[in-house]
Amino acid sequence: MSEKEKFELEFIIKSSAKVLFNCISTPSGLSEWFADDVNIKKDVYIFFWDGSEEEARLLNKKSSEYIRLQWLEDEGEDFYFEMRIKIDPLTRGVALIVTDFAEADEMEEQQLFWTSQIGKLKLILGG
Repeated sequence: MSEKEKFELEFIIKSSAKVLFNCISTPSGLSEWFADDVNIKKDVYIFFWDGSEEEARLLNKKSSEYIRLQWLEDEGEDFYFEMRIKIDPLTRGVALIVTDFAEADEMEEQQLFWTSQIGKLKLILGG
């Protein structure tokens, strides 16, 4: 198996940190833009897409700041995906920083996936 590489993407989001955090951390918020449906059992998020499902364990979260999850298939590895809210101290503008890992031959596809999904999130938030 080839090694996964870390990448970060930054998206400007027109939203308050509180509203954005709800969209990235709750089943109802995530099911509006990230997956077709999302359930949580204890600390495991279950994501449903087109008849398939994937599970991710909650590693850490801090209200209005970030959420970090790890796909169950990556357990025991240092791979995770994180959505972190960054507020510019001068403009008070809100950005969403996505950190994820992908194998070299899947990097572009994974980045396009995030760009597409964050595009849906922006539409839901009105911009």
